[in-house]
Amino acid sequence: MPYSVPQNIDHNKIFLVNFSELEGRLDPIYYASNFLHRFTQSHSVKLKDVCVSFSSGFGAGKDEQTDEKNGYIQIRPTNINNNGELVFDKNVFVPLQKTVGFVEKRTVLFNNTNSQELVGKTAILLEERELYTSNHITSIVVDETKANAEYIWIILNVYQRNKIFFSLCTNWNNQSGIGLDLLQSLKIPVPPLHIQQQIVNVYNAALSQRKKKLSESKAKLASIDQYLLGELGITLPEDSHEKTFIVNYKDVDGGRLDPNFYRLEYSSLVSNLRESDFCKVKDVVVFSDEMWNQESLFSDYFPYLEISGINLEYGQIEAITLTRKKDAPSRAKMILRKGDLIVSLTRPMRGAIAIFDIADYDVVIASTGFSVIRDVDSKRISKDYLCIVLKSSIVLKQFAQRCSGGNYPAITQYDLGCVSIPLPSLDKQQEIADHISAIRAEAKALEDEANTILEQAKKKVEKMILG
Repeated sequence: MPYSVPQNIDHNKIFLVNFSELEGRLDPIYYASNFLHRFTQSHSVKLKDVCVSFSSGFGAGKDEQTDEKNGYIQIRPTNINNNGELVFDKNVFVPLQKTVGFVEKRTVLFNNTNSQELVGKTAILLEERELYTSNHITSIVVDETKANAEYIWIILNVYQRNKIFFSLCTNWNNQSGIGLDLLQSLKIPVPPLHIQQQIVNVYNAALSQRKKKLSESKAKLASIDQYLLGELGITLPEDSHEKTFIVNYKDVDGGRLDPNFYRLEYSSLVSNLRESDFCKVKDVVVFSDEMWNQESLFSDYFPYLEISGINLEYGQIEAITLTRKKDAPSRAKMILRKGDLIVSLTRPMRGAIAIFDIADYDVVIASTGFSVIRDVDSKRISKDYLCIVLKSSIVLKQFAQRCSGGNYPAITQYDLGCVSIPLPSLDKQQEIADHISAIRAEAKALEDEANTILEQAKKKVEKMILG
């Protein structure tokens, strides 16, 4: 009688593989999922059998990069999101390469090197663009007489979501990857072309619906600032593009001599605010400079909030990580307590603002990139309204005026205190806060609906492939 693993054993940790099923590898994680086995029962071929070519891009260190005016985008893993879409919000530019061609339309772009859980993210280029790829991207040109390029894009993302590449990849230099030989020999189901097209149509229809919902959500969020300005009766001055201007000595503020500080639109904005009730932030808040010395509060692990843990759109804390004290980054120093309002002072997350109110934690350690507001003058301003106005264009323009520094421009807590804000009555503040909260709730509902549409399509596609 063959041996079987006892029922009380976690089969995700201990399992059996028949000797006949070994494929030249002995790493257990390779055999931990039966998903690949289920997907390759019929219509299965090696990926290379339906492709014309596989090629990797080139590396480009900082010294080999340029800017948008003098170069071309080099697609990197950060240009592929978790839905397999190309995004261009964090771009690296490289000069024209005389010996390297641009990526062809309908090329499938496979992320061959990344952290283990992200290896295999795949995009497809569906438009004519002048783009290069980095050495972390494998360009796959599909033979479209045998397979639809968009179908190959979809199936590779199905594999990635189901941890096939997580199981297949090997590790080197603290990163994981899928080598070219392994990728070419990967078995994939390839149904008839008309079935592939049906699958592509289902997926693209969901992407289109999702895009529409997200567009509606963004439009609602974008309307918040105009609503706030309208309720406060404030008109923002247009940006001035003057290169030379004169400032009277008596108007020099605190000894600052940086020209950007005195540009016309900034002084016009503050003058505009003075036509109605306003105050400086420092007049209505109590800042906290409570610092953590690693000798108290936590024994080993501590909850840590980095600036990237704030959702910019909704003003919510989304990611608190448990970090060992011995691994604490040098910037992990600010102590947050329930009800504290935190404001990011550095780019690109300047304007990331939230009230700390996480049920699981009473105290959290935060990055020194935050300024912490411990309390407000409740007779003059509400914390919810302050959170809203600090995210508004009224304040962000003043942040831009006061920021300084090289690669990472920032403002100081002193600068934050000097920012002018409109100060309507408490009743009006509450009305504004309630209305904006409702807008954000509507936007979030649309975003959730968009994501649900795509998740349902992913499940439907998997069922179609499985037959």
